[in-house]
Amino acid sequence: MNTTTALTALAALAQESRLAVFRLLVQAGPEGMAASRIAAGLDIAPSSLSFHLKELTHAGLLAARQEGRFVIYSANVDAMNGLIGYLTENCCGGAPCGVDASGTCAPSVQCSN
Repeated sequence: MNTTTALTALAALAQESRLAVFRLLVQAGPEGMAASRIAAGLDIAPSSLSFHLKELTHAGLLAARQEGRFVIYSANVDAMNGLIGYLTENCCGGAPCGVDASGTCAPSVQCSN
């Protein structure tokens, strides 16, 4: 991942409704959700939700597929993992590291990459 792609993804997530949409779709898993279910689950007006879905899709954080007359959105886990990897690639000053049980970067924990 390059800096421009990371900035686009971070900017897309730097808004309360978009972050909530992304987190909901991460929870939904690969089957995703129709826009109407997302709107109902988060109490977001459909017109506002359309804008947020467009921004997240443009940033590469969501995938959309057509199922009949519905568009199903799902979190792009590869993009999410790429962003996390980009943000943590120099963790621990380049020493082999990982994340301990508390979620803290820890030099004594080997990376799973």
